[in-house]
Amino acid sequence: MKIFAIGDLHLDSKNEKPMNIFGDNWSDHEQKIFSNWNNTVGENDIVLIPGDVSWAIKLEDAKIDLLKIDKLPGTKIICKGNHDFWWSTNNKLSMLGLKTIKFLKNNYYEFGDYLICGTRGWDSIEENIDELNNERIYTRELNRLKLSLESFGKSNKCKIVMLHYPPFDRDGEPNEFFDILKSNKVNICIYGHLHGEEGHKNIKEGHIEHILFHCVSSDYLDFKLKHINV
Repeated sequence: MKIFAIGDLHLDSKNEKPMNIFGDNWSDHEQKIFSNWNNTVGENDIVLIPGDVSWAIKLEDAKIDLLKIDKLPGTKIICKGNHDFWWSTNNKLSMLGLKTIKFLKNNYYEFGDYLICGTRGWDSIEENIDELNNERIYTRELNRLKLSLESFGKSNKCKIVMLHYPPFDRDGEPNEFFDILKSNKVNICIYGHLHGEEGHKNIKEGHIEHILFHCVSSDYLDFKLKHINV
C-alpha cells in the first residue's frame, strides 16, 4: 500500500468554471490529473484529497464529479475545502453510494500503521477579518481538528492530518492549527489551497518542529499526484 495526495482538483461537471483563466497550465487540468492518477495509483493504494474537489453548488451536481473520482484506482479520503459548497451531512454523503470514497468529518480512518484525519481549517483570524462570522468559523475548525485527533486515543501509529488551509499565517508563522498538530504529536500534515505564483510563494514544506509538511495543491504539483513517503 502506498499513500498519495493531491488537492484542489476543481472539477466542473457543468463546464461553467474554466480554470485556464488562472493560467495556461490549467488547460485540460482534469485530463492531466486523471491520466497521471491512472498511471500511478494502484487499487490497494490510498489517495488523500484535502478539499476543493468540485465547483458544484448542489450535492447532486457534485455527484457527477465524485463518481469520476470513485472510478479511479485506490481508496480516496476527502476533506472539505473552502469551495466545496456541495458538502452535506454524513447521512446524505453516505447515500451517494460511492464505493471507494470516504469523507472526513469529525472522524478518522485507520489503514495498517496509519491514522488519517482532517478538517478544512481556516485562515488566521487577522487575514479574514471581513469574513462574516469569521471568528466563529475559525474556532469551530480548531475544535473539529481537536475532536478528530482526540478520537485517535493513545496510539503509536503514524498520524497523518489533512487540512485544506495551510496551518501558517501569511507571514509563514505557525498558527493555532499548527499548535494543535504539535501538541498531538502529528507526524505528517498535508494541505492545499495555495495557487499561482503568489500563492506558491507562501508554501512551507519539509520538517518543521518534528512534523513533515507537504503542500499538494494540484497546480503546485503540475497536476501529478505526490507520493507521501511514510
